[in-house]
Amino acid sequence: MTAHLLIGPVLRRVDGDRATLWLETSEATQARVEVDGAGSGSTHTFSAYGHHYAIVTVDGLAPGSANPYRLFLDDRQVWPEEDSEYPPPVIRTRAADDHDQPVNLLFGSCRKGTPEASGRWLPPDALDAYARRLMADPQARPDLLMLLGDQVYADETSARIRRFLKRRRRNGHDGPETQVVSFDEYTKLYLESWRDPEVRWLFSTVPSVMIFDDHELIDDWNTSASWRADMAREPWWRERIASGLASYWIYQHLGNLSPDELAADPLFQKVKTVDDATELMRDFGRSVDEPESAENTDVPYQWSFSLDLGRTRLVVLDNRCNRVLTPGARAMLPAAEWNWFLDRAHGDYDHLVVGSSLPWLMPPAIHYLEAWNERIAESPRARTAAFGERLRRAFDLEHWASFGKSFAALGELFRRLGEGAQRTGDQRVGAGQAYPAPASISVLSGDVHHSYVARADFGPAVTTPVYQLTCSPIHNEVPLPLRPLMRVAWWPGVVQAVRGLARTAHVHKPALRWKKLAGPYFGNAVSTLELSGRVASARIEGTTKEGELFDVAAVSYHA
Repeated sequence: MTAHLLIGPVLRRVDGDRATLWLETSEATQARVEVDGAGSGSTHTFSAYGHHYAIVTVDGLAPGSANPYRLFLDDRQVWPEEDSEYPPPVIRTRAADDHDQPVNLLFGSCRKGTPEASGRWLPPDALDAYARRLMADPQARPDLLMLLGDQVYADETSARIRRFLKRRRRNGHDGPETQVVSFDEYTKLYLESWRDPEVRWLFSTVPSVMIFDDHELIDDWNTSASWRADMAREPWWRERIASGLASYWIYQHLGNLSPDELAADPLFQKVKTVDDATELMRDFGRSVDEPESAENTDVPYQWSFSLDLGRTRLVVLDNRCNRVLTPGARAMLPAAEWNWFLDRAHGDYDHLVVGSSLPWLMPPAIHYLEAWNERIAESPRARTAAFGERLRRAFDLEHWASFGKSFAALGELFRRLGEGAQRTGDQRVGAGQAYPAPASISVLSGDVHHSYVARADFGPAVTTPVYQLTCSPIHNEVPLPLRPLMRVAWWPGVVQAVRGLARTAHVHKPALRWKKLAGPYFGNAVSTLELSGRVASARIEGTTKEGELFDVAAVSYHA
């Protein structure tokens, strides 16, 4: 049978003279990429759950070039499509010595794939708007697109998906009527979202990395240990979590890995060599959902990843799957993964960019509320702890502030980096190594369905500016009644009142202060971060009713 291109190609990593492209096809096939002028690569698809995928590594790209490419399935060109009205897809490489070359990152989170969602019509998609603008000026393409969570919504589905699920449930497939459970059901989410024409073109010509948040699995995923215990009692949950993590690994995580990392990933190597990887993926999905604890700090699978672009280091953190949920020892990352992060946070670079799906710096009143809630949820009094747990789950009190030790540790890391302090003699860094303070530290986040810019204040000893850049949603919206709450959570009087409540639970004042510089903005938006020399410049753009982009906020900072 003739294989057709279902999704893709999705351009993922471009590293030196190599690039990776991900795709899904209707049948098993040979996929080949030819780059005009130089570079090519080919591979056979692998199969799981009756679906077919490939990730093609292209070798031999010329440094500092931008060349169109073509994708073939069994020697038949399928991309770009015949008579396409869009500009040709291009693979652009950075210069061989790119230390003086600016880095431009496009980022955002929370994108529903259709205008209709949960019975309401959403404002225009900011990623569509950005793609249309880039089509008019393809030379302005960014170095990287960072999607920071909720790329698909397994628990808030469109009318089309709900009709599909209703038929499935009538035919005996167990699960909630409006939520996906099986791997095949997950594939429909990606097919619906990633075949959006403008986004499909954008994915084919701009490299991208991605990290999950909760809605790829279910709202409030891994909020607490009691949440996990309750979910484990649902008859459909085991398949839901295994299918969700397996589909995320295939559709999103594989593309986060460089060609060398793909070659070193034992699961990927096994998947490529078997005729049917269904059982491998099912076992993997179940095994990587093992709960973390203070005693068991092994990481079943590390979803966090890192890469360098010129003089910029990007570290993207898993805020969901590998959380430690043990009361009294809660942590956003287990010890082994935190140590990996420390290794990557120290080094010879100018700018540190940390991708965190959940904002590190929330509106201060919300921060104190979450810190207070964590304390009472861990009270030795059973009734008080139960009350705290109910509040935690009812109001989504699960950001960095509700993992207080992790919040403080991240701040301490940034303080030490900003002072130029190094872990001299630490074996993880190397004995005697010392690095200067970076020119900037930027935390890029989403999740909260509004956008804002905040600056951290560590005192005069820290010369490096530390910024929280939050951009959410790309295509969703926050309910109108919640918007005033997001605004007043920055007001000094409200902050002082909630801080007083936190003091009743012996919550200490954080070792840093932070101030909002822009926002909150509640419309759909995308953001860019440009890092040039020692200067960082951030820009948030919203969408008009007509689907055009307009400036919401802009800031510039440097040491």
